[in-house]
Amino acid sequence: MCGIVGYIGTRQAAPILLDGLKKLEYRGYDSAGVAILNEGTITVEKTKGRLKNLYDMINGGKKLPGTVGIGHTRWATHGEPSDVNSHPHASESGRIAVVHNGIIENYMKLKDFLIGKGYTFISDTDTEVVAHLADYYYNGNLLETMVKIIHRVEGSYALGLVSSDHPDQLIAVRKDSPLIIGLGEGENFIASDIPAILKYTRNIYLIDDQEIALLTRDGVTLYNTYLEEVQKEVFTVDWDIAAAEKGGYEHFMFKEIMEEPQSVLNTVGPVLRQGLLKFDTIPDRISIVACGSAYHVGIVGKYVIEELTRIPVEVDIASEYRYRNPIITKDTLVVVISQSGETADTIAALREAKKQGAKIFGIVNVVGSSIARESDEVLYTLAGPEIAVATTKAYSTQLTAVYLLALSLKKAMGQLPPEDEKHYADELMRLPDLISEMIEQKEKIQYYASKFFNAKSVFFIGRGLDYALSLEGSLKLKEISYIHSEAYGAGELKHGTISLIEDGTLVIAVATQEKLFEKIVSNIREVKARGAVVLSVATEGCEMIEECSDGVLYIPKTDPLFAPSPAVTLLQLFAYYVASLKGCDIDKPRNLAKSVTVE
Repeated sequence: MCGIVGYIGTRQAAPILLDGLKKLEYRGYDSAGVAILNEGTITVEKTKGRLKNLYDMINGGKKLPGTVGIGHTRWATHGEPSDVNSHPHASESGRIAVVHNGIIENYMKLKDFLIGKGYTFISDTDTEVVAHLADYYYNGNLLETMVKIIHRVEGSYALGLVSSDHPDQLIAVRKDSPLIIGLGEGENFIASDIPAILKYTRNIYLIDDQEIALLTRDGVTLYNTYLEEVQKEVFTVDWDIAAAEKGGYEHFMFKEIMEEPQSVLNTVGPVLRQGLLKFDTIPDRISIVACGSAYHVGIVGKYVIEELTRIPVEVDIASEYRYRNPIITKDTLVVVISQSGETADTIAALREAKKQGAKIFGIVNVVGSSIARESDEVLYTLAGPEIAVATTKAYSTQLTAVYLLALSLKKAMGQLPPEDEKHYADELMRLPDLISEMIEQKEKIQYYASKFFNAKSVFFIGRGLDYALSLEGSLKLKEISYIHSEAYGAGELKHGTISLIEDGTLVIAVATQEKLFEKIVSNIREVKARGAVVLSVATEGCEMIEECSDGVLYIPKTDPLFAPSPAVTLLQLFAYYVASLKGCDIDKPRNLAKSVTVE
């Protein structure tokens, strides 16, 4: 959430900032703005709404001369979306402008302090505090000013700052919010994520918490809070800009679903070729911690890991993990799952677990991200950049990673005979083909979407792994189509949920687990008897489900533990077509953000 771009060089800054912000639209935002430094003056232009509003306001950047600037797309946390609450924010003197991603937790205390010093606030944001605080502490040296800000501000932040007194400098710092530094020739950049600057450079610095970057046209110097220089290796991005473009598809989400077979193959292939992951010690308990779709991966993981290893697994929503005083020992393996590797709640949970002595196993998609760097072991999901807010290929590769983790633990325990290892490896290597078969059914999936896209409420039901899968299918539908949707364990219907079923209610019944076919058929009959319309998702060969369903979509047979992989692609496509028929903004659903970097 929130996007930051900064530029210092010899080219006009505003068009570069707009271009970078456009590449960050996937992060979610409700307003946009830029601050341009030119001839000793900072000009701020900002507006609520889409980036196009800002683009038109400043004529694609041509209206604003100057070769130094910062830009921002805001996702509201403090104050409603409005022109005045948009970033950048400037000090009263006009000599300092700042952009910020994150939350300043002690901003009210700082605001009262600054009001007492004569400062006037015009916005409802926490960020304006930083602009005035910078002005209050400014002593002619921006680095020293930034250190004083860091020592006073509590919370999470990525900051970009420019000053009219220093037209040849751009200052940046981060703590618990993503920020990278792009290294060019005669120009340098800051950004929240790689796609914003990949057009201009592949060489970046991955800065750590409370490292301050001083950018000039000629170079970048990094400092710690004692203003000692920090040496950092240059990270070179090895994927192409085309990976972050639509490539002729109408939506990023559809493109990313189409990429799932290759993404899954990229994730599973290298691990199986090199041999499963090595574990020197076996945990006595596993705790999976994640948010959103990654949390749903964790629920699948619980079923799979416990089935294969008999190691007890608990799954926690990361935002709740720290606050329930979790029981953690040195023999606990904490598995943290995040696409971006910068999810604030997940990072906080990781640090809490690590502080209590647990070993951390990270499953992330972004190399060099905070979770990747802070985990003891990392398994990368090689999905490539995912731009659509609603995750698809990242979820699918996370599922694959969980399967690999479960099998690796089973082998380390001496419980995976060669013939079983071969069976599971063969089934994992089949997954890309099975997912491709789902994609080939897209016309049939679209047909059912056209029948049900006007549904007011949808209920997903399933048992065991099918319940875990239903959670993600329901989330995908609600987040991009805005249809109210819930997932329930099918056995819980009789304990209250069935009271919500009435004539015409759409129920999506998931039945991929053969041992539970008869149970789920009974549940389908229960909702049908109360007027529900039922669309079932079942494994080939489960003909009994046709007798009690209004429509059936089939997935190919595979090992039941791996059935969620092709089935989730089917549900993703269903959600996509429903949202498309409703005319929704599929890649940028309202109120949502891609990388959630606030708690």
